[in-house]
Amino acid sequence: MNIIKQKDRLELDKKIPTMPWFIEKFINYKLPDLSPSSLLEYIRDYDTFLRWLMAEGLSSASDVRHVTLLELEQLHMDSIDGYRMFLSTYKEERNSKTTISRKLSSLRSLFHYLSQIAEDEQFYPLLKRNVMAKVSIKRTHKPKDTAAKLEGKLLQEEEISEFMHYVKQQYETDIASNKQALYSYELNKTRDACIISFILHSGLRVSELVNLNVDDVDVKKKLAHVYRKGRNDDNFKTPVYFRQEAVEDLQAYLMLRETRYKAQKREKALFLAIANGKNEGARMTKRAIQEMVIKYAKRFGKPYLSVHKLRHSFATDYYLRNDIYKTQEQLGHASPETTQIYAHLTDKTMALAIDRTKENE
Repeated sequence: MNIIKQKDRLELDKKIPTMPWFIEKFINYKLPDLSPSSLLEYIRDYDTFLRWLMAEGLSSASDVRHVTLLELEQLHMDSIDGYRMFLSTYKEERNSKTTISRKLSSLRSLFHYLSQIAEDEQFYPLLKRNVMAKVSIKRTHKPKDTAAKLEGKLLQEEEISEFMHYVKQQYETDIASNKQALYSYELNKTRDACIISFILHSGLRVSELVNLNVDDVDVKKKLAHVYRKGRNDDNFKTPVYFRQEAVEDLQAYLMLRETRYKAQKREKALFLAIANGKNEGARMTKRAIQEMVIKYAKRFGKPYLSVHKLRHSFATDYYLRNDIYKTQEQLGHASPETTQIYAHLTDKTMALAIDRTKENE
């Protein structure tokens, strides 16, 4: 069972009863096609929107659950423009253009369902007027634009091995005066190095990494069987190759996984951590892995590095050695269009490589 999906499904089940009945109807309609994680994002977006309606006096409901269809029908374009402004300027909801577009897209999906698909007992649409049909949502993440934002923020060629060397050896020198940090490092450095190496030599997403069990990894074949993002079949795992460079780090971690993290036989998770007050290791969380990578990245002098940028670093290097379709398959992208960002990134990388060659001649 996909652990993250399992947790998100439980959270989704808690959130649905807090929503109006027509949103619950929409979520149930989407449930066979979208993952619990995606639907949970929908719910969060709707909660923000409905609370804004109430705060602006556009709904007379006393709580989110009692916002009505009629109140949605009576919304004007000025109201939607006001909500867009709220998302971009209000200090607690200040979002990027990409996030704003996603939140508006969530609303458009809901309004489309209510006005074009769902029917009442007389076979009329539940929503008679759809203001979101008039809303233009610009695409904000073209591959070239994404590549431009990532430029200079990834590990290039020799930097990958330099970062791994830093995690394994040099970080200790930087924290020598901090006894607590030093103790934590000595305890976890083999595990941390394994996780970072695994990302840099496979391109796995953090959610895919978190879900890995010991039995999912075949060291001899250099294969990891992972739950891919976007797949709703919890029984289907995709084989993903990792490079030889990750093998030694993985073997070193597996040798001490049971003893250092006091792993019980029932604990199947590959990457473990012992929480404060606990005696046994349990599956590491997504947040723990993200914070761990940032900790090393800041000391390394690249504070903008994250798990996702390590994935991008692998992908850029992998694309240079392969083609767009192999890169798409390795990364688990639904469309080659997403993988196009690495074409733009490697154009710059190759240009810099040519310049370095000229300097050395």
